[in-house]
Amino acid sequence: MTLILRREGLLSQTLLPWAPERTGDDAGDEAPPPTRPPVRRGSPLAALWLPLRLAWRQLRWEKARLASAIAGVMFACVLVFMQLGFRAALFDSATALLSAMRADIFLMHPMTLVSFKPETLPRVRASQAMALPEVQAAVPVYLAQATWRNPENGTRRAVQLVGFDTESGVMDFPGLAPLIDTLKRPDTIAFDLRSRPEFGDIGRLLRERGPLPVQVGNRMMEVAGLVEIGPSFGADGNIVMSELNFRRVVKERQVSAVDLVAIRLVPGADRDAAMARLRQLLPDDVMVLSQPQLVAHERNYWETATPIGFIFAFGSLMGLIVGMVIVYQILFSDIASHLREYATLKAMGYSNLYLGRVVLSAALLLAVLGFLPGFAISAVLYDVVGKGTFLPLGMETGRALGVFAMIFTMCALAGLLAMRKLRDANPADMF
Repeated sequence: MTLILRREGLLSQTLLPWAPERTGDDAGDEAPPPTRPPVRRGSPLAALWLPLRLAWRQLRWEKARLASAIAGVMFACVLVFMQLGFRAALFDSATALLSAMRADIFLMHPMTLVSFKPETLPRVRASQAMALPEVQAAVPVYLAQATWRNPENGTRRAVQLVGFDTESGVMDFPGLAPLIDTLKRPDTIAFDLRSRPEFGDIGRLLRERGPLPVQVGNRMMEVAGLVEIGPSFGADGNIVMSELNFRRVVKERQVSAVDLVAIRLVPGADRDAAMARLRQLLPDDVMVLSQPQLVAHERNYWETATPIGFIFAFGSLMGLIVGMVIVYQILFSDIASHLREYATLKAMGYSNLYLGRVVLSAALLLAVLGFLPGFAISAVLYDVVGKGTFLPLGMETGRALGVFAMIFTMCALAGLLAMRKLRDANPADMF
């Protein structure tokens, strides 16, 4: 590090003009010569640039140690990215069905915790909602699960059924519009194209054979087309059908008991005002929610009522702790091995605050150098894991910025802990 200090000009007889930690005037009682120019304070940018450059040269001096530190930060970065990505994919897939529904307001039973285990509410609530002039249509929605027999190999798998009046125009899924008239026919369904492959390659079979006969529950149905919803942790696939066809499959379901009521308002109506009036009009056995509130209700179940959200958050925390320990060990050993050089800087008048900036600059450099390859590796892993698990994994700008903030904080905390070693750099003990 002595060579580094000489190259940086820090072993000269006087402090550099932009060093803000200058401890005092020159020793002695004599006034400085009149011809000596006054010492000028440098800009804040210059005061930050010198510690950053010194930290970089110090890190680069021992390339093996630098590579170990970058690898540790990169490992923590990838681990945090994957944990947060899995957590987001969990919530996105769990709310995929509700997010794909297109309606202004929903009515749901207050005791319903999650969509795949709904509590039913009276169908008459849909008729009561129509009493408001701003309500254009109110459609009952039926949710249930049945077994699906794979038309290619005959295996059975649970599938989510979604039944409603498809021609009402209240609910919509991507790809549903061209199939509205077709789904009016008896025993006709639309299959979710984004379902897991264990249900069979329905898209290819439809292209090759046309309308495809399949067994749903104990009844033969015909796949007339495809919609796009996506699997979730509650169901690996979805089927959309008319209300009448739903009752043909789920014969035990009473017509008067529905799972949701989807409401569409007249164009230009105030949704919040309509929701307030519905809460006054309807009894306490229904909960009035907008679609974002319905999705948030579903998400809250997975966050609070299951241990999955906690597990992913704990995994992210453990990754940050491991990374912080690695960075701390690198910075601490670097300070310990160059303690004499730090003592030399102190003897020249540089304070602990200035030397601390050098250490924190090294932590910042490690955060950047470890984040960049970690970001690239995580983006590739997102694509690989997403294709293998059919989870909605994708790199998002907000998540990338959040992970960088966490990585930088991790490295900064490690630097602050390592700075305690600077107290041992006492010039009186070194010389």
